Amino acid sequence: MERRGPGRLQPRNVSSRESTVSRTNRFASKPNSTPKSSSRVASGGEKAQNDGVDDPSDLPAIVGTCPLMCPERERTQRERLRDLAVFERLNGNPAQSSPDLAVKKFFRTISTKQVEASDVRPLPVLEDTLNYLLNFFDSREYPFEVVHDFLFDRTRSIRQDLSMQNIVNNKVIRMYEKMVKFHVISLHKLRRCSSQNTSSMNYLNKEQLAKTLTSLFNLYDANRDSNSTYENEAEFCSFYVLLHLGSNSQPMGESLSWWFRNVPSTLMKSKEICFSRKILRFFRIGNYNCFLSTIAAEASYLQYCILEPYVNEVRALAVSCINNGGYKLHPYPLANLSKLLMMTESDLESFCKACGLEICTNEEGYNLLPTKQTTFCHPKDGFQSYIFVGLEQFESGTLKPKRK
Repeated sequence: MERRGPGRLQPRNVSSRESTVSRTNRFASKPNSTPKSSSRVASGGEKAQNDGVDDPSDLPAIVGTCPLMCPERERTQRERLRDLAVFERLNGNPAQSSPDLAVKKFFRTISTKQVEASDVRPLPVLEDTLNYLLNFFDSREYPFEVVHDFLFDRTRSIRQDLSMQNIVNNKVIRMYEKMVKFHVISLHKLRRCSSQNTSSMNYLNKEQLAKTLTSLFNLYDANRDSNSTYENEAEFCSFYVLLHLGSNSQPMGESLSWWFRNVPSTLMKSKEICFSRKILRFFRIGNYNCFLSTIAAEASYLQYCILEPYVNEVRALAVSCINNGGYKLHPYPLANLSKLLMMTESDLESFCKACGLEICTNEEGYNLLPTKQTTFCHPKDGFQSYIFVGLEQFESGTLKPKRK
């Protein structure tokens, strides 16, 4: 096992209190004990990310005492204002909730000078609150947009409470891993929503994914033993690489080449990061065959959630290359093309038509793609969702075990 170098993903403008975290605080019973020096951000970078907490560098960390998922004062006020999410309403009443239903909201601007300990939830309450929230994730009672909007805000509030208390331990790391998974799977689920405002929701979700992932990396480093890496760290690092597939994408403010230089060999040699590096290389050089076949053979569900929007982009590249590079008198069999693109033949017909290409049928009844068509184009509204043959179990949008 190898210790991570000191330069990975250090958020800018970090307060002095945030940059002083003790590795010996790993299993500390007091969540806000004053730590010793460290090169990593204790609270996971939430304050450094301007996520709603003023700089408290001259103040001690708060020790939360609120025993409920939502402080009673806030719940009473929100009942009076009828500001209750559908999941918080008692018997459907928009003006009535209960301690078992109400969950503390996220406040965009908040100062530790103004916050009382009774309004901040301690770690055990935050753990229970997160588990309670994630039980809604696969709910079919409401559209996913409604579920996501509720969880998006309330998990952000959990991060805010953790940040104000400067809690650093393994339990917090597990909580952040769960919240990263929530945002990753939401990328997949939001693409399947019919609502018109999901594009903005997807953008905000990806933004918070980047922040939460940055926080998790800093927690790994702040809480690390001298020569250790965490069990799930390699897979979460692979998410960081895959988030760079888009052109000029730097979701966390640092270039990928800089980041690679600071990742230790232990993680660089892991199958998760090797997979993400191969995918990145195949995508950038336009090797559509290796890109798609590698996903089919090696991708985990969470990795696929990030990769999914790029799959149709690569499929379109493949169709364009075959259309332009084929012989005009020798149409390309759709059966062969469907295997190459990991699609069913019926989906492939729809895909080709979306690209402005016509399909023909020969005397034997086989569907063919005539090449050298000049009508190829990318659909203005983007591609619809198509099943990735071999990964059908990923299409349902529920968290499956990682593929071996």
